[in-house]
Amino acid sequence: MGSIPQEHALSSGVKSGERCLSARSLDDLVRRAAGGFCALGVERDHCVALLMRNDLDFLVASIAAAHLGAYAVPINWHFSPEEITHILADCAATVLVAHADLLAAMRPLAPEGLSVLVVAPPPEVRLAYRIDDSAARLPAEFDDWDTWLGRQASWQGTALPSSQSMIYTSGTTGRPKAVRREPPTPEQARAIDALRSSVYGIKPGTRILVPGPMYHSAPNAYALRAVREAALTLLMPRFDAEIFLQLVERERIDTAFMVPTMFVRLLALPEELRQRYDISSLKFVVHAGAPCPPEVKLAMIRWWGPIVHEYYGGTESGPVTLASSEEFLAHRGTVGRPVPGAIVRVCDEDGNALPPGGVGEIFMRLECFPDFTYNGQHEARSEIERDGLITCGDVGYFDNAGYLYICDRKRDMVISGGVNIYPAEIEAVLHNLEGIRDCAVFGIPDAEYGEALMAVVELEEGRELDTATIRTYLRAHLAGYKVPRSVEIRRDLPREDSGKIFKRRLRAPYWLAAGRNI
Repeated sequence: MGSIPQEHALSSGVKSGERCLSARSLDDLVRRAAGGFCALGVERDHCVALLMRNDLDFLVASIAAAHLGAYAVPINWHFSPEEITHILADCAATVLVAHADLLAAMRPLAPEGLSVLVVAPPPEVRLAYRIDDSAARLPAEFDDWDTWLGRQASWQGTALPSSQSMIYTSGTTGRPKAVRREPPTPEQARAIDALRSSVYGIKPGTRILVPGPMYHSAPNAYALRAVREAALTLLMPRFDAEIFLQLVERERIDTAFMVPTMFVRLLALPEELRQRYDISSLKFVVHAGAPCPPEVKLAMIRWWGPIVHEYYGGTESGPVTLASSEEFLAHRGTVGRPVPGAIVRVCDEDGNALPPGGVGEIFMRLECFPDFTYNGQHEARSEIERDGLITCGDVGYFDNAGYLYICDRKRDMVISGGVNIYPAEIEAVLHNLEGIRDCAVFGIPDAEYGEALMAVVELEEGRELDTATIRTYLRAHLAGYKVPRSVEIRRDLPREDSGKIFKRRLRAPYWLAAGRNI
């Protein structure tokens, strides 16, 4: 049997619902999957696409791809068939591993030459998403994952240095783009391990809960780190506030990664129900992915104690700052100070670094992170770089003690429930609907999700459209979460002298009403 480098070694038991795999059983499945992928033609730098909800087989396929030096490419299963097909073609996937019910809608659009392996949704996934027998049935024309896996010889090679999963982020040009990172050197891998141990709180012996979807970059990196270090990695197929508390109590969970929307839903539970569960085992909870309202974070610290940590970063940058509960309480609203090895700079329009208190665009880099490009869109990579640092488009400032604060976004991206959504993609679809002259999509305050999408549409002279027709059209072309909750039809939109829609003027009243300036 070939040796497995430290970055691939598995020491964790993993569990989902009532199903549990020991480290030895997981390793056996990973080796069989790697052998099968190899037989299907997967080589170094190839892509294995995953269209799955949180499932043990998601981890098996991801780690198997990494063994071969290939990229696991998790696909947001909320995407429309058109969006999924675009990603499969864009990454030139060699293999697709998909839950049966998710495969059904996009089967006719699957690219030619793609090997498809179908996974039966396990009981806990079927229960969480109310998947009936007919939807869960395995189509005869594709290989059943479990049967296929049982036929494969265990892969005997030496695991190649692998990169992180290749995550698709929504793009400002209307199409998602993939962050394709180079594999780390051994020195970089050791530095990344040390960084993630401090940021994620994952150490040998910890008991980890993964409540967020692994198609997102942070839960994905978190879960793959956990299976290498933790005593237990427990997957939630779908976040539910009370079930989260039940699992913490039953499994004595001590560490978890969360997003602010999860905090909001937990705090919405009746006090009697919140106090029903013993969650004293929790020792380290880290959150990221979206701004957390200070009052929500304060309430969580009062409930759980000073175990709530926050980091700031992005798919492209990795975590570049970290704030403990104590630091947040002393510097209300901060996302922390730069972690060791991080360069974080606040710059003015000319690229000059600003002093404390100066508000500008945030540029950053982790010295230990291998460089990346956007798959097939190298020019897009250069657009976000300045002097070797990259930006996610956030605007902020440092205080005199070196703590970073986020106060705005230079770009139009909306973060709803921890999910990045680019209005340009939605606007591009709206422009294709006959009768629409122009439109603007932007984020407005939402108590649960942080932000919700709103679309304001200007119709062509003499045309009539209603909001229901507009929303139906969007649902046919976009993932459901990209369909604005609110659609407003106007005859004239405010414009700058250049003719560009004055989007800030449209959204400002909503944010001012919520007591925030954006």
